[in-house]
Amino acid sequence: MAALTDAPATGAAIEIQGLIARARRAQTAIESFDQRQVDDLIRAMVWAVCQPGVAGRIARLAVDETRLGNYESKLAKMANKTRAALADIIHDRSVGVIHVDEARQIIEIAKPVGVIGALSTSTHPEATPVVKAINAVKGRNAIIVAPHPRAKGTNKVVCDLMRAAIEKMGAPADLVIAIEEPTLELTTELMRQCDRILATGGAPMVRAAYSSGTPALGVGVGNAVITVDDTANLADAAEKIRISKTFDEATSCSSDNAVIAFRGIREPLLDELRKQGGWVASPDEAARIAAVLWQDGALNRDLICRPALPIAQAARIDVPAGTTFIVVPQDGVGPDHPLSGEKLSIVMAFYTVDTLQQAIDLTNRIQQYQGLGHSCGLYTTSDEHILAFALGTRTSRVMVNQPQSLSNSGALWNGMYQTFSLGCGSWGRNSTTNNITWRDLINVTRVSKPLPVAKTIPPNEELFGDVMEKLR
Repeated sequence: MAALTDAPATGAAIEIQGLIARARRAQTAIESFDQRQVDDLIRAMVWAVCQPGVAGRIARLAVDETRLGNYESKLAKMANKTRAALADIIHDRSVGVIHVDEARQIIEIAKPVGVIGALSTSTHPEATPVVKAINAVKGRNAIIVAPHPRAKGTNKVVCDLMRAAIEKMGAPADLVIAIEEPTLELTTELMRQCDRILATGGAPMVRAAYSSGTPALGVGVGNAVITVDDTANLADAAEKIRISKTFDEATSCSSDNAVIAFRGIREPLLDELRKQGGWVASPDEAARIAAVLWQDGALNRDLICRPALPIAQAARIDVPAGTTFIVVPQDGVGPDHPLSGEKLSIVMAFYTVDTLQQAIDLTNRIQQYQGLGHSCGLYTTSDEHILAFALGTRTSRVMVNQPQSLSNSGALWNGMYQTFSLGCGSWGRNSTTNNITWRDLINVTRVSKPLPVAKTIPPNEELFGDVMEKLR
């Protein structure tokens, strides 16, 4: 493969050219596969990593290598999330004709993109490569996974297992390739040379993906805000907030970073959160927590995605045994109030409002600071509140009466597509609001046949109506 610029090729460029060439040969080999062959491949890929024993080994490796999250949650992702993601797409038609629009006489035919360059994080290194890979292969693509350096060992083990399964199914192992020694230069070259980027990672890496010159599907910054109104079942809401906040020690960008409570239920909700293991911090304790969570303006890598006790100890707070998350009441929003932003920790801001409109406005203010377009949630029994909240917030996803971090990326109890890549639309400077799946990783050829009866342009009176009068 020739260098993409007139400048001499760097070592990183040459290394990635070799990986791209291998992946392209593998992708070409399955371009003629039928639907059953494709689906057998992705079934084998998931079984290779989710089966008993293997899933646990990967979960343990991920915790030991990254020192982020916890074993039980990572095991749940490997054993359950991967299978759920497969079940979500296994019956989809992704080969040949995938849709016929009789009214418009259009036939849609799916075709592969080619080689997907996928960025994987240190927070979900166990399941992210699997879910991205099966969606890539579902579209008859190959995928090259660039992991976070902190998770390169886990990424290699997961990809190697999928590669072995692919080969046993009679396809080239190079449909899935791991960058084994990731560097910024290699990842940059991958984004420059692949056919489409699937970027999950920090904001700088996602921005780099969009500026690479390659079509990119990126994700925005997380900072989920959850509102609990005065009609909600408070015990249910508190339990689900705890489940969401503590899952994998808040590694998810969908973890509840702030809760907004109506004033009338503020104290009862705090009491329910205490019953769930929440520690409600005093103003002085909240200041000490903020001081240790950030170092030189960046999140403290030693405290993110860790249990409550190490954070409390670092902040010199004596919390009781059984404390699982920390609630920090707040009033302000923005750079001068860092606890209003993304924390990647079991620390959760807590705000109080009087009305739904105030909750909507505050949600937008918080997410304008960080997290715009990503997701928010609402605990309520009012359909009127649900619709008003969804209409008023600038967000791609609103989870109603569900644990946020386990729901907006797809769950067995809702209809959201399973993914680890959550588009945030123009609000988050992304190209899509989708839960990104194979549908975003294909090209579509549209065949147009003549309509049985040609369309006609409506008369001016019908088309323009009273607009004509107003413009006279």
